[in-house]
Amino acid sequence: MTGFLDRAKEQAQRGLAQGRQKFDEVQAQRAGNELLRKLGAAYYAERRGSGTPDATQRALQAIESHIATHGDGFLHS
Repeated sequence: MTGFLDRAKEQAQRGLAQGRQKFDEVQAQRAGNELLRKLGAAYYAERRGSGTPDATQRALQAIESHIATHGDGFLHS
């Protein structure tokens, strides 16, 4: 009986770890998508004359930082 409980506990822990990993991936993808939206808005504002190149550059740097930390998977979905 103890072996069964140990296996069940181990399987539950693996499931929790996989769930946490998937949750983190989804959160990183959402953050990346939001950064892309902000870059687009900054670029649009700059082109229309109400934004600045500096704001666009900051938005681009934020995306590059996100990619360095989490990868570029959000760009491919």
